[in-house]
Amino acid sequence: MAEKKPAEKKAESSKQSPAKSLLRPATNDQAFLKTGILGFAGSGKTFTASNIAIGLYQHAKLKKPVAFLDTETGIDFMVPKFKEAKIELVTMRSRAFVDLMDVVREAEKNCSILIIDSISHIWAELLESFQKKLNVKRLLFQHWNQIKPEWRRFTDLYVSSHLHIIMCGRAGWEYDFTEDDDGVKELIKTGTKMKAETEMGYEPSLLLEMERVRTEEGKIGGTYVHRCWVLKDRADRINGKYFDDPGFEPFLPHVQFLNLGGKHQTTDSSRSSVELFEKRDSGSQLYKRAQIALEDIQNELVMRYPSTGGDDRVSKLKILKDVFGTHVWESIKILPVDKLEEGASKIKKLPNPKESAEQESKNAPANLCKEIVDFAAVNDISVPKFLRKWSEGKIDKLSDLRTSELKQVLSDMQKSKSRGGK
Repeated sequence: MAEKKPAEKKAESSKQSPAKSLLRPATNDQAFLKTGILGFAGSGKTFTASNIAIGLYQHAKLKKPVAFLDTETGIDFMVPKFKEAKIELVTMRSRAFVDLMDVVREAEKNCSILIIDSISHIWAELLESFQKKLNVKRLLFQHWNQIKPEWRRFTDLYVSSHLHIIMCGRAGWEYDFTEDDDGVKELIKTGTKMKAETEMGYEPSLLLEMERVRTEEGKIGGTYVHRCWVLKDRADRINGKYFDDPGFEPFLPHVQFLNLGGKHQTTDSSRSSVELFEKRDSGSQLYKRAQIALEDIQNELVMRYPSTGGDDRVSKLKILKDVFGTHVWESIKILPVDKLEEGASKIKKLPNPKESAEQESKNAPANLCKEIVDFAAVNDISVPKFLRKWSEGKIDKLSDLRTSELKQVLSDMQKSKSRGGK
């Protein structure tokens, strides 16, 4: 039987074990309502959140209790509404971020719906706790690298949890600079946002803004309505509409779009690109390596030539020129980190003039003794008794001998030889 060619074997192997596909047919996998409601004081956030929760509970024929994480005692005024609807209401009163995470996980197991009122208090508590822990009075740019990932744990849980969540938050003004015809800049209000982490408004699939609108303009007091604006409806059923004193029905088109009772699947946050950074250094790691290499280069040069001027400076510049091809420090600083580390290694291998001088001074007595003994042997001249013993290995230490004395001995022997004496 003929041997199969490698290409045929590879094709056959690929047919037997096809590669796993990352893509699959798209379906509606949003099975839970994720709502955000923002507004200023008295705009009707808590009331509207309760109406949506009660209506959703009845529409979806839910059985488990409704949970209410209360940061501002708003639940006390909603208890009659839930009692009237014969819906069990359970609560926790806290503003701690750690309690928020625990409540969401517990409600996911034991409840049908969770109302969070207000997320603004919890965000503020997280920031205050961070400042207390680090004992800082204000947050700096680098602090957000620690705070943001911690907050993201909640947003990931908010979106992916198998739980209907209605989240209320206080409104705050957005500001921006505008420039008039004279070039004068003025800070103006450009809109509103939820008082929480800056990207919180992106998470809900249904984002609502409440406002209190007077029905009789120009009069103090009078009547008003709680107006609800639909800022975002991902189902695009009620986008841009508004409703006065809304119950549950205005939001039913969005709810009907959801895959209630079906499969709930969101972005897989467990997948990451960490392995990319395990294989090679990130930008911050490369910068750190470069700084270490530059400091290493400077230290090695200073150990060899401590002075900042004169011959020492010239010697240091010569080394830089030989190793890096330039003695301009600013040009060396921007070299690739591999070149810097390689250069530092080369400099370390260069002889240290200071150490060489010290070693030469240390070895001078022994070298002179050897030179004296060799000179005496060649010229048949007698040497001092102590040198004879040293040459025969009977004594090792020459620490008591001064280089000047040994040089004098050698000089005398050389003069004696020139005169023909012994």
